[in-house]
Amino acid sequence: MFIDPELMEKALAAIGGNKNVLINMVSHRVKQLERGADPQVHSLKKLTLEDIALLEIIEHKIQADY
Repeated sequence: MFIDPELMEKALAAIGGNKNVLINMVSHRVKQLERGADPQVHSLKKLTLEDIALLEIIEHKIQADY
C-alpha cells in the first residue's frame, strides 16, 4: 500500500495536526469504502482507498466524530 505523502500532510493540516485522529478517520473511511460506500471525491488518477479518504478529509467531505 502506498499513501501519497503530500495528501497525508494536507489532510493532517486540515484536521489540526493530530496524527491519531487522522489514522482513525482514514481507517474508518477505508472500511466504509471497502463495504461499497460511494466516494465523495472524484479524480482522473487511479487512487487507493486511503488516498480517496485523505482527499475527502482535505476537501472537508468527512469530519472526525469527536
